[in-house]
Amino acid sequence: MDKRLRIPFTVLNEALCRALSKLGFDDDDASICARLFTNTTCDGVYSHGLNRFPRFVRMIENGSIDVHAKPELVAAVGSLERWNGHRAAGNVNAHKCMDRALALARESGIGCVALAQTNHWMRGGSYGWQAAEAGMIGLCWTNTLQNLPPWGATEPRVGNNPLVIAVPRVGGHVVLDMAISQFSFGALESYRERGEQLPVTGGFDAAGQLTRDPAAIEASGRVLPIGFWKGSGLALVLDMIAAMLSGGLATHQISSDPESETGISQSFIAMNFTALDQDGEGQRLADRIIDHLHLATTEGMPVRYPGQRTLQIRTENYAIGIPVDPAIWTDVCALAN
Repeated sequence: MDKRLRIPFTVLNEALCRALSKLGFDDDDASICARLFTNTTCDGVYSHGLNRFPRFVRMIENGSIDVHAKPELVAAVGSLERWNGHRAAGNVNAHKCMDRALALARESGIGCVALAQTNHWMRGGSYGWQAAEAGMIGLCWTNTLQNLPPWGATEPRVGNNPLVIAVPRVGGHVVLDMAISQFSFGALESYRERGEQLPVTGGFDAAGQLTRDPAAIEASGRVLPIGFWKGSGLALVLDMIAAMLSGGLATHQISSDPESETGISQSFIAMNFTALDQDGEGQRLADRIIDHLHLATTEGMPVRYPGQRTLQIRTENYAIGIPVDPAIWTDVCALAN
């Protein structure tokens, strides 16, 4: 039986905003941060929404997150900019940098912001949705601590570096939000807590055998890269580009302690698609692509485009309340009040 509570969107958002203010955030940053946590939870990404909030608070307490810091522009060449996040809240930094990439794209057609010295951005898809809702194609990624063994290795040497690609569409934005492992660590946690096996093989157990058991994969730390060696290579180049563009840290320079994972590097790109699509043919083409996808013959499992399920969960949770863990909700309310 699901023991989670159902909390209205506005109630959750307001409680988080008050809690963040008590933690020292100014009004603007508390509002951005609270809305990002609330939206993520409403969209069903519970592992990176409210369930991640206790770790977020601990990172403030241990000094990994500076609630008073603001991102700063340090270099620019045309529509390419380099920013220093000064270890401010990762989701707030990311939101502001995607917003800046969108502003550059409105001016020049394309904008790219590289961000150094920031923190975990929580749900990467948030910044894809941000771009799509502005009518732009968005592309962003982050490096992480070493938590993904390169293909053929047994120890982590690359990061499980999330990649987000977003395409605006009137009938429902297409937002691909993917880890470089077959299942993210947040997904493994969710399957384990529900007592479920993974639908497909997701990594290795302690004996080096491929398994669908999320707990065994968490214990071994050997998640399976998407596409085997291809995913391993993708993780490597995403780390290189983020660190080189931003002038920040690479994966091997980041603390291996998840609660001290700070100083990471990210990239945000926005492309002003709507400025080119004056006759709307691009949007019509997007619809035809999705329609063609939905015509695929299936064996019981529905064919969905990236982001389609998110829209369904969002609508449901907004209507009947967002599922939250009672213990975490109690802690948030205590902090807020």
